[in-house]
Amino acid sequence: MAAAGGRCLWRVLAPHCRWALAAASARPPQPACCYAAAAKNAKKGSQKAKQEEAKKKKGIIRRPLMSKPVDDVYLTWLYKRPSYNVEEAVGMLKKFQELDFTHPKQYVYINVFLDMVLQKKKKVDPFASTVLLPYRFTDEVNKVLVFTENEQEAEIARENGAAVVGGVELIKWILEDEIQVDSYVAVPAIMPKLIPLRNKLRRKYPSTKRNSLGHDIPKMLQLFREGLEYTVEDERLIKTRIARLDMPTEHIVANLKTILEDICKFKPSSSGPFVRKLVIRSSTSEGLLLDLDGVLPEVEKVEEKEEETVEEDDEEKPVQESVNRAQIFHQKQNSINPGLSPCEKEGVLQCTL
Repeated sequence: MAAAGGRCLWRVLAPHCRWALAAASARPPQPACCYAAAAKNAKKGSQKAKQEEAKKKKGIIRRPLMSKPVDDVYLTWLYKRPSYNVEEAVGMLKKFQELDFTHPKQYVYINVFLDMVLQKKKKVDPFASTVLLPYRFTDEVNKVLVFTENEQEAEIARENGAAVVGGVELIKWILEDEIQVDSYVAVPAIMPKLIPLRNKLRRKYPSTKRNSLGHDIPKMLQLFREGLEYTVEDERLIKTRIARLDMPTEHIVANLKTILEDICKFKPSSSGPFVRKLVIRSSTSEGLLLDLDGVLPEVEKVEEKEEETVEEDDEEKPVQESVNRAQIFHQKQNSINPGLSPCEKEGVLQCTL
């Protein structure tokens, strides 16, 4: 029975097997390199597709309209981002807090975008600074260490709120992380003995540039105990808090202008406008773009005007030079012997010029 079943199955499958073998033998042999070429073409095709997709994404330029939105709900990319003066923006933040029923004593923050690019592909080094605001908005006090070996200076430091006061004996404890404070202040006489701490303290190492080195110990202690410290992030951005939302608008504006004035001190003399964009917000609100006209210090504005006048002078110089040369040419032409022909006069002028 098994043999008979096998014969019947063979009779059914034999024609199909012969057809498959004939088709396989009819195909020409394909070299292995074709597969490699096909794989390369597939890779190139995928790369081209990715590049085309990237171009399409970049090519979508949404041009903002010039008119202002009518309703409160609109597509933001259709309109230019509105900018406000400082007083108006602070008033809007206060209104947002009332409408949202958020905490009235939340902090106010600013984002300052700087132009750190210099000539010849150079950049301004990221910096950090501490500024004493005219109106304090927190009761937090930083811990400050004072380096001095003078007993009178040490006593003055303790009276003005220094957390730690000492001399060379503090170096070992700082290197072993047994003393941790927020800032370090020193007098010039002890600086040669503090060189082992340079790599350890880095940015907090006492220096005259950061106003942490000097003889006026009470002033330095007040600055670093009550001052606001800010740093440049991502090579061009400063994020810091400036006030509390429940403070009067005049106090918030005064703190903002004080910080901007301190930031503009780091502007190189050869560069253009230093502050490019300024955004203010609270802890729970959106950011509002500020007008820079009434916020930046006067020095920044004067330098911008001087750059514009210099560019105008550079454009006028070639015109003035061409006019002066034409006048000189006509004067010399008139002074030459009138009996000469025009061609002879031109030859004489070329020799004299």
